[in-house]
Amino acid sequence: MNIELQIEELLLHGFARKDQVRIQRAIEQELTRLLTEQGVPASLSRSQEIQQLQGGSFNVRAGMGVETIGSQVAQAIYGGIGE
Repeated sequence: MNIELQIEELLLHGFARKDQVRIQRAIEQELTRLLTEQGVPASLSRSQEIQQLQGGSFNVRAGMGVETIGSQVAQAIYGGIGE
């Protein structure tokens, strides 16, 4: 199955531009991993466009690496897709 997931807008307030790019890469990697290992949620089994996705929330602690932050964002997105 081929999936094209396009995130039109992702707002990352409070992060330096270089960190935003690293977070974006981490999100892409984690979403790929989740879709590969846990499968495609049934909500994506047909062609559709999701106008808005509520991914929930997560906590960012001081000193947390941007890759970890990206991973948490991806997990929130994946969880939101499955709803």
